[in-house]
This record gives sequence, structure tokens and C-alpha cells, in this order.
Amino acid sequence: MNFKFLLILFFIATGISNAQDKQAKDTVQDNKEIGIQLIARVQKDKILLRWAVNDPIAWKKLNRYGYLIERITVTRDKKTLANPEKVVLAKVLKPEPIEAWEKIIETNDDAAIVAQALYGEDFAVTGADNMEAIVNLSEETQQRFTFALYSADKDFQIAKKAGLGIEDNTVKPNEKYIYRVSSNVPETEMKILYSGVFVGLKDYEPMPKPIDFTANFTDKSAMLSWNFKILSHAYGSYYIERSTDKQNFKRITDKPYTSLSQENSNNNRIFYIDSIANNTAYSYRIQGISSFGELGPYSDIVSGKGKELLKYVPHLTVKEFKDDTTVNLIWEFPEEGNNEITGFELNRSDEDGGKYTTVVKNISPKSRNVVYNKLLPSNYFTLTAVGKNGNSRTSFPMLVQPVDSIPPAKPIGLKGTIDSLGVVKLTWTPNREKDMLGYRIYKAYNPDEEYSQLTISPSEPNTFEDKVVIKTLNSKVYYKIIAVDYRYNMSVFSEPLILKKPDLIPPASPVFTKYEIKDGAVFLEWANSSSDDVAVHQLYRRENDQQDWSLILETKNKEEKYQDKNAIEGNTYSYAIYAKDESNLVSIPSPFLNLFIPKYSLLPPVKGFFAQVNKTINTIDLSWDYSNEVESFEIYKSSDKDALQLIQIVTGKTKRLSDPTITINTNYKYGIRAVAKDGRMSKMDFYTVKF
Repeated sequence: MNFKFLLILFFIATGISNAQDKQAKDTVQDNKEIGIQLIARVQKDKILLRWAVNDPIAWKKLNRYGYLIERITVTRDKKTLANPEKVVLAKVLKPEPIEAWEKIIETNDDAAIVAQALYGEDFAVTGADNMEAIVNLSEETQQRFTFALYSADKDFQIAKKAGLGIEDNTVKPNEKYIYRVSSNVPETEMKILYSGVFVGLKDYEPMPKPIDFTANFTDKSAMLSWNFKILSHAYGSYYIERSTDKQNFKRITDKPYTSLSQENSNNNRIFYIDSIANNTAYSYRIQGISSFGELGPYSDIVSGKGKELLKYVPHLTVKEFKDDTTVNLIWEFPEEGNNEITGFELNRSDEDGGKYTTVVKNISPKSRNVVYNKLLPSNYFTLTAVGKNGNSRTSFPMLVQPVDSIPPAKPIGLKGTIDSLGVVKLTWTPNREKDMLGYRIYKAYNPDEEYSQLTISPSEPNTFEDKVVIKTLNSKVYYKIIAVDYRYNMSVFSEPLILKKPDLIPPASPVFTKYEIKDGAVFLEWANSSSDDVAVHQLYRRENDQQDWSLILETKNKEEKYQDKNAIEGNTYSYAIYAKDESNLVSIPSPFLNLFIPKYSLLPPVKGFFAQVNKTINTIDLSWDYSNEVESFEIYKSSDKDALQLIQIVTGKTKRLSDPTITINTNYKYGIRAVAKDGRMSKMDFYTVKF
């Protein structure tokens, strides 16, 4: 056999490749892995399987060695089976022998193509407009592979004969299965990855209806288009049908229609141009064809008529101003076109791309100018030549602006926000002037500095987005705007907008400047934080080696001194002061102040201090009593001639002392006080005696 055939206009290698997961395709392309790709179609009482391999050499080997088709029952009655049940649906599934194709190829061109690809001695592809250049298939194996898959895509019966599909009629509605298609090709020849799918009868869904089907009617043609990407998982090709009465539709293509290189299409749309007669109503609809040869429901019907285009187009050329509100517009239009039109219409818009309104009608076909006397500050005009057959041609727009020296009004309603990333969003009330070109936006970081312009050209919308750096010393940012018209007349500045930045910078730390320990109390002084947005200062204290700090003072930036009267003598205290701002950001603490509070209280006085003259040995004997443990006792003495002075220090356990250094007829005054180990002392106790 030697078959030559013509593809319609567009071509894809296979619809089944469109239904595969994109990630699997990317893996094959990036890693050069060769594998089988499997899809399933659930019908009401059976499950259809279709597969293809992604490499022509692998396809050729699989045609020789065949495929292994397995079914594994995973769930039954919505419960997962402890031991899944495996069934081999086909141990070696290969294309049917050439004898099985002989009858069908006489009536089925697609079957002829597949048979030729499988068993033909040679394989040539020809077509209109040099199809070889479009497809660019340079090798015969690639050609056989490509066209075999393409033809099998359109007819599931052919796919089954080609060893690329199978029906499972033994399925049950209460079960769900894993189907797996594997290669029988020895791995020593080629490693081909298997593919699987998890499906059951309850996964049945009807074929979807094609959507986004449109038609654009022009002179003797209708351009049909639809988005194939939306339903690429369901359909690889389509039938196009046409009707002149919206009742009886006929296919206008002998073969299913598809797109060339769908995967690389930028706009995801298929286009088809149909030649039609002008002034006759036509209706169109499309029907998708799945990879299993199923026909889906029809799309919505689109209708319209082709209209003959007017040969000539008017061109506005000259504008002559009479005054501030009046202009004479002059245009060009070939004289030979006068008999083809009923006249001209003048159209006006405020914007180039805006909606145009007809402002002057029934202009004579022989006229080449018109006067318009209701000019606004800015005007766009087009001129339409109205054809006798209902067709029209419109000129390009012409901008007409009378002399204008009046600036726009001062912009109002300027407001804005700053988010935590520093993105500024400004909005304001749009000006009402018809000739508004846009706005210029200005910014400053200090109200007294000159504002800098942010926009190179006037910004058209009444919104603007800016970016500021949050972590800077400037806590505020200032904006102004001006309005600009098409003559570049500028309004005065809007009122300034002051935006406070989100506070991400903690305040500066306060600093201790002085401290004093007096009578067991701690006197502290500090310098407050220098940051402007400080809300409070907080003084914390920690006792000895404890981990926790206690708040002992919170002040709203007034006091810079504090007396801690709750300090206990003999303890060590750490002090720290923080500043907290209006955004509840807290400074790092001041350098810690660590203080030891010495013991300052007096010991109890010595009791029972007594001095007695001992004439036997000529001494004065001192005695006393003291219940507390002390380091020592200090003994003082004075006389009529000598002032009070320390004469001896005895241990804390001593309770008696004799003084032999005495003189007859002399008055003596003795004093005693206790001294503790921590340096504290008791009050002095005195006793006077005469020797």
C-alpha cells in the first residue's frame, strides 16, 4: 500500500497528548524520559482506555512487543481492600495484523492512514500549501508515528485495532480501579515508563459543551474562533457545521478541524475562515471530538451576515477655527465614491478611544467640509461615509482644541495610605474639566523643603502608587498634586497631604545621669529619650540575682528623677529605663545601673554597762551585757583632764574589762558601743565613776 492524503489546514500530532498532565510532559522533555501516557473515559457501563507513547522509536518497538494491560481493584463499596485484586486484561496487546485492516481501509481514510503507517512499505505525506514545510517531519518513522496517532485520535475503533486502546466491560459500579499500561519491550533494548490511572464508574461525567465560540462577519467571509485550551483535556478536534435557516446544519469540513501546534499557541484560540455570500444570514455551531472518538454536545449557535466593504475611506485633513467654539472641518474623499454613499456623518468624543456620538447627520455626498459650533476645550472628531448598502467607513480621529489659557481647578480630596512595606497609595477627586490631560504628583520629606516631582508625564487616573523607605529618621512624608489640561495649563497645588510612616524604628534609649544612696533610699536621675514620638518612659528594677524585672515607674515623659524608698539594706539592685513610642515600639534599655545598698540602721544599745572602783588592786572594773552577736566592743574613756578617746577594742564575746590606768581623786567617764561584722554600730552608752 502507498497512501497519500491531504490534511485540512491545521494539524496536531495527537489529541491524547493534550489530555496528559503537563508536568509529565515537562519531565519527558527535560529529562528525555520515554514513557506511555494513559487516559480513561468513563461511560455508563464501561471504561475506555487510550494511551500513546511519546517517542516514535518506542512506538515502533511496542508495535512489535506489545503492551501489558492490568486492572487492580482498589476499593469496593467505598472501602479499601486489604489485598487489592489484580486482573490482566491483555498480556500482549499489539496492532491487529494487516489482514484485519483490508476491509475497513476501503471506506475509512483514517484506517488507511494507520494501516499504511503500520505496514506500508513507504510512507509519503503530501498536501496543499506544501504541508511538508508546515509539519517539518523529515524522517519516515516520525511521519508514521505522528499520523498514526493523529488518525487513531479520531476513531476509537481504529485506536483499538492499532493497539492503542481497550474497552473494559467487566467493571462494577461499586468498585474503583487502577489501570496500568506497561511496555513488553525488554529494558535491554529500551526503557519505557508505564502509566496508570485511578477511576471507577461513578466518575462518569457527560462530555462538556464547547464555550467561547464567536464569529466575526466581514466582506464575503466569516471568521470563526473558539478557545480550545479550556477544553483541551476533553477534545482534540472539532466538526464545524453551518446553516442558512438555523435548523438544518451541515458539516463544512470533511475532516475534523484542529489547530496547528496547539501547545505553542499564544492566544489559545482556533480560527477558521469560511467563504460566504454577502447579505445572506449564516449560522454556525461546533462539536468536539474526544480522543475516544466521542462526539460532544453542540456549542451555542452564532449568526450573522457578510457585508460588502465600502471601497473608499474619508480622511479629515484641515481644521479652521472661527472662534473659541466654532471650527470648519475639511476632508478628502474620492469623487468616484459619491455615488456609493448616501452622505457623511460627523462624530465627536471627549477621548481618542472613547465612545463617539454623531453630532452632524445627513451631510451631502458632495460636501467636503462641515462647520461645528459647540466645541469644548478638547474634542476628537471622526467622519463616517455612509454606504448605500448599509456598509460604512470611518476616518481616523482628529484632535481639535481651541485656544485655551484657563488652567484646571485646584485638585481636592487628596488622601492616601502607607502600608508596612512602604507602599503608598494616593487617591483624589477627579477634576471635571473636559480637557484634562492628567495630574503631576510631588513629594517631600519635610514641609519646609521644595517638593520634587514624581511623575515624568501627567498621570491620567486619579490614583497613584509610590514607595518610601520606612526605616529612616523622617517619620512623615508629604504629597501635593496639580492638574494639567491638554494645553499644559497647570492648576495650583492641592492642599498638602501629610502621611505618617508605619513606625518600625524603636525610640532612642534614655540614659541614667546620676544616682545617690542615702539613708537606705536610692535617688535616680536620667535624661529622657530624644525621639519625638515617645509616649512613656518605664523604669524597671531587678533584685539581687533574680531573672525577672519589675516595673516600678511609668511616666509620660515629665519626670526625670525617682526615689526608690523600697530598697532593702544589704541587697543589690539593678535598674533599667526604657522608652516606648506611640506605636508601642520599645527602645533598647539604658545601660544597667547596678547598686549595693549598705546597711545603715544602728544596732541596739549595750545594756547593763557598769563601772566599779576596785581599791584592792587600784582598778576600775567595767562590765556589760549584750544579747546580739557582734564583731567587737569599743571602749572609750575621758577624765577631768583628758577628752573622750578610744582606749581598747575587745571581742564580741567579752563582757568585762579592768582599767588600771587611773589616778586618785579623778572623775572618769567611760563609754561603750557594739560593732557588727557589717560595720554597723550601736549608740554609745556612758557611765561616770570617781576614783
